[in-house]
Amino acid sequence: MTQTIFVAGATGAIGSRLVAMLVSRGHRVFGMTRSQQAAGTLASVGALPVICDVFDVPELHAAMQRARPNIVVHQLTDLPRGLDADRMEEGIRRNARIRSEGTENLVAAAVAGGAHHIVVQSIAWAYAPGNPPYTEESPLDEGAQGLRAVSVRGIVALEKAVLNTPSLRGTVLRYGQIYGPGTGSIDANDKPLALHVDAAAWAAVLAVELGRTGIFNIVGPNPEVTSDKARRELGWDAERIPPRRRSAAGSMRAS
Repeated sequence: MTQTIFVAGATGAIGSRLVAMLVSRGHRVFGMTRSQQAAGTLASVGALPVICDVFDVPELHAAMQRARPNIVVHQLTDLPRGLDADRMEEGIRRNARIRSEGTENLVAAAVAGGAHHIVVQSIAWAYAPGNPPYTEESPLDEGAQGLRAVSVRGIVALEKAVLNTPSLRGTVLRYGQIYGPGTGSIDANDKPLALHVDAAAWAAVLAVELGRTGIFNIVGPNPEVTSDKARRELGWDAERIPPRRRSAAGSMRAS
């Protein structure tokens, strides 16, 4: 069934792949970006560009009212390009603000715009130290210190906002460490929770189309975090990404 979907973070590493997948599957997709240049890229794959900043609350609400989406997908991040170590502390703090304040803004706008379901990006390496493999029921590391505490607080705020809003059905995708086109990492060699960017995007497609709610670990094979729930309830597998279907925007294939 065709849905109207509002993707925030539509030109990021995962968001850009996700938008192309959704358009190719026949959905009407609004893609939010802060960049006029990126808006042109979105239009070229058949999405409807929305130029907006998640911290501009009046404009965000206006954009959501114009789109009137069935589903909102949150793929916003604000980390330095290539995960530059010299800029990571600043990036982690900006990212945490997006996950807390930005998510709160997006949830409020989604509700006002009539959306009934929100799918959001979280992370699979925020679990408290314990006995692996960690499942979705394992506690998050709320006793963390330093920059890890900043990240975990952002994740906790994001997940609570999404899962505890009565008028919205919420889905949290706890992603592993992505690699592949547009991520700054071409392979999985240095990533204990490696996840190809297309596998991450495909998990969001499944969450959108199946309407499943709750928390799902989305990681490649590893001994630390299990994705059994995603395989069971979403039919997701890190190794199997169906080809994109032909759409009005042209022939598009996962690469």
